[in-house]
Amino acid sequence: MLINLSFLTPEPTGIGTYAANIFPHLQQLEPTLLTSQKFDNYTCYQIPENLTPDRGTKGQINRLLWTQFDLPKISKQLQSNLIFSPLPEAPLYASCRSIVTVHDLIPLRFFKKFSRLTAYFRYYIPQVLRQAEHIICDSQATLEDVVKFFGISDKKMTAVPLACDRNNFKYLDLPPKNYFLYTGRHDPYKNIERLIAAFATLPDRSNYELWLAGPPNAYTPQLIEQVAELEIKSSVKFLGYVSYTELPVLMNQAIALVFPTLWEGFGLPILEAMACGTPVITSNISSMPEVAGNAALLINPYSIGEIAEAMQTVATNSQVRSNLKTASLARADRFSWEKTGTATANILQQYL
Repeated sequence: MLINLSFLTPEPTGIGTYAANIFPHLQQLEPTLLTSQKFDNYTCYQIPENLTPDRGTKGQINRLLWTQFDLPKISKQLQSNLIFSPLPEAPLYASCRSIVTVHDLIPLRFFKKFSRLTAYFRYYIPQVLRQAEHIICDSQATLEDVVKFFGISDKKMTAVPLACDRNNFKYLDLPPKNYFLYTGRHDPYKNIERLIAAFATLPDRSNYELWLAGPPNAYTPQLIEQVAELEIKSSVKFLGYVSYTELPVLMNQAIALVFPTLWEGFGLPILEAMACGTPVITSNISSMPEVAGNAALLINPYSIGEIAEAMQTVATNSQVRSNLKTASLARADRFSWEKTGTATANILQQYL
């Protein structure tokens, strides 16, 4: 079996983090890793370095061309009977059996005109999924999206939840501070505008701050303008990118993580916050209830009033905060990369 790690960068984020955490649990299957990096105790087949996402559009084009034309040759050369790809990429119209992972279909739900991602999700991914022997999804919500958008039978799919690094995200017993926290990108579907509007309506808002962690993008100036118009500039902080090692402290000291996103493939910040014992306010749609269970306050993300009411409740009710802390830590214990990796290995074993 081959594991396609052509997208893996030295400092993985997102899909790279998923891959880096599960392939150690696939070692029992004696795979060959297709990678430009070196991994001890694994059989590795060296591939070009110019295929990774950090190379931008050129890297993606290089990887798709390599996947289509070089990967089938490598598979034949190594006499492999299965390719596992931790993202939905595989050779088309080649005699290569594949199993792939789908993380989300957000570019189709919230598509941008003329975006290369829209074309990628609309034309390439459906072909990959129809051809795959089996499809692994991050959540039941993503699985249902694959059925909805592509008409693929749910019988050839399995939802396997993600996990977070419990060595990094954990309860630190730090003194709480007076800020609500959002962490993630500044994309419109993340619903930050309604979060800011909700914060502005809190009756005792002067006692609190809203901290927005995440790298700025083209949408950020619109959020900054909204903050200025609401005259809450002194209470809202745009933190920019927060490092992996700094994030747990930020989460531990927050009143709550407020994550009212309109859709997620999984919703990893929810799990990371719960692992820190931080109260979570998140959406009652998509994959968020799957991750949060009964350990969070679930709100209608389209309702500014509901978001604000949940923030006010957590901020002012110490019993609610205590209950959410206890429930969050217990909920986070139900997820682990070992479980994710073992479930993945069991699926792959069936097709070897």
